[in-house]
Amino acid sequence: MDTELLRAIIRDKLKNGVLPQNSIPRIWGGPGQEERCDACEELVLEAQMLMEGISEDGRGLQMHVQCFYLWDKERHAVGHAPSEPTGSGL
Repeated sequence: MDTELLRAIIRDKLKNGVLPQNSIPRIWGGPGQEERCDACEELVLEAQMLMEGISEDGRGLQMHVQCFYLWDKERHAVGHAPSEPTGSGL
């Protein structure tokens, strides 16, 4: 996918709260197993690296390495405020 198109998709998802703007304190990675990327919505294939983690607001995320990198850059961009925690209120 074109990098600028991917940036635009990620910015839109950040703006609409689909992707968190908070950090992911601990991440891990490994080969994909055809999971759907939370950023670009394409499958992460076995030949690709999958980045996974849980954001500070408790959301599980999985992304291609490039998508994860761009998400991290875009969430730090000027004008993005941290996401508010969402949850069941427990």
